[in-house]
Parts: sequence; structure tokens; C-alpha cells
Amino acid sequence: MNWTVFRRMASAVVVAGALSGVLLSGVQQFQVEKIILQAEQYEKAAEEAAPAAATTHDHDHDAAPAHEHAAGTPAHRHGDAHEHDPNAWEPADGAERTGYTVLANVSMAVGFALMLVAAFAISGRRVGWRSGLLWGLAGYGVFFVAPSLGLPPEVPGTLAAPLHARQLWWVMTAVMTAASLGLFVFSRGWWWKVLAVLLLVVPHLVGAPQPELHGSAAPEELAQAFIRATAMANAVFWLALGGLTGFFYRRFG
Repeated sequence: MNWTVFRRMASAVVVAGALSGVLLSGVQQFQVEKIILQAEQYEKAAEEAAPAAATTHDHDHDAAPAHEHAAGTPAHRHGDAHEHDPNAWEPADGAERTGYTVLANVSMAVGFALMLVAAFAISGRRVGWRSGLLWGLAGYGVFFVAPSLGLPPEVPGTLAAPLHARQLWWVMTAVMTAASLGLFVFSRGWWWKVLAVLLLVVPHLVGAPQPELHGSAAPEELAQAFIRATAMANAVFWLALGGLTGFFYRRFG
């Protein structure tokens, strides 16, 4: 690959990623951001109420020391929810927070666009905006739908399994789902199709890591609204990313 071709492909990645990232930020601003802000209010209220509840709980222990766990049951920590360092930096609400969100979304979109361009080149097929939409739909299934079946999007203040375990399961699910779709589309022979089915279902048979206790500071209605809003925002993002990447890949490449 000569330098001119590489530069054109890089231009397609950057332009498509920047446009898709800005679009995602706009959709999030109107659909997702307000839900997150509401959930954060519930989370902060729960954190403020926790010290008082802990003090009351300690007094109850002093008055009635017979609070014991059943034999063979591991002791749990009360209030084992997401904890925040009060000294940790975070962007201020408003323009600063929005700016960092846009920057993060554009960076993420450029990375995904690079993956799509690499997939275009490996497939060896002619790609335009129409076929790019299909690639974007595949990306939506790989990076959002499949992982969300085991780990749905969570609002702030939700009890969750350890982060490392969730990340490992998410990566495993995305990789196996991508391999499964690739075998379905590009392979021939029934044994490859069988392998594709196995790759598709194995992560869900293993199961996503779950917390010992389930709960959230936010009400269930808000959590469900967040899942729907996030699903819609990601669908818009992936279709836009696929179509734009396909369009600029053909135009520049």
C-alpha cells in the first residue's frame, strides 16, 4: 500500500469518525444525558444517606449483637455500591462536561471507523454507503446488542460485578460475535455455520458476571428508560458510522 492510498483511507476514517462522534454526542445530549443527570441525583442522595444509615446500623449492633450470618454464608459488606473518591477530578456540568463527552465520542468513533476500514480492506468487496450501512448494523450487533444481552447499560448508582470481570466478558462476547458473523457471511460449508452458531451462543451460556446483590439508587423506570435511550443512540451512531465510512472509503480510497 503506497502513501497516497494510506492517506486517503486515513482521511475517510477521520472524517467519518468525527461526523459520527458529533452526531452521537447530539443524540446523547437530547436522549441520554438527562437520564444520567437524574440518576446521578439519586446516586448522590443515596451516598449522603449512607453515613446516617451506617451510624444507625452500628447502634443497632450495639443494642442487639445477635445479628449473625447463617453458617456457610459469606459475610457481605453493607452499602457495597459504587464508591466515589471525593477528591477525584471530574468535569463541571455544562459546557465543560459536554466538551469532554464530544471529545471522547469522536475518539471512540475514529477508532471504530478504523476497524471498519480494516474490515472493508480484508473483505475485498466493493463498499459504498449502502453496504456501509450493513457493516454498521453488524457493528451495532457486535459491540452493543450482544454484550447488552448479558450486561445491559446501567445508570449511575447501580450495583455491578467487578469491573475487570465485566470487561473480560464484554471483550469475549464482542470477539466471538464478530467471528460468528464473519463465518456466517464469508464462509461456505455447514460445519462453519455450526461453528458460527457455537461462537454466538457460548458467551451467553457462560453468562455475564453478576453482583452478589442487585439494586440501584435510581428507580426501575429510569433504568429501563436509560436502556432504551442508549439502544437508540447506539443504533443511530452505528448506522451513521457505517454509512459515512463506506461513503468516504469509496470517495477517498
